[in-house]
Amino acid sequence: MDVGFLRKLRLLALVEGTSTLLLFGVAMPLKYAAGYPLAVKIAGSLHGLLFMALVMACLVAIERVPLGVRLGLAGILGAVFPFGPFVVDVWLRRLERQGAGEGQG
Repeated sequence: MDVGFLRKLRLLALVEGTSTLLLFGVAMPLKYAAGYPLAVKIAGSLHGLLFMALVMACLVAIERVPLGVRLGLAGILGAVFPFGPFVVDVWLRRLERQGAGEGQG
């Protein structure tokens, strides 16, 4: 199991999930309540980049970690919903612990 790639995937998922929350919780209120549309332009662009990176990383991780198709698709689907990456992280953390335990035997 490629635990190093799995750790990077988890970090990317958490950063992407945080970018979603910042977009919805900070940038959008700045745009609509304070008349500052640049906030959404910046946060939205960054979030879009992170989302695409996470989708690609999940697809790679299906074979490289290996995650399995179901968990890889759950990672992609989770990225679509706010808080989704944090939910999927519970499963990824469990897999990481199993993989780290294999290396100690």
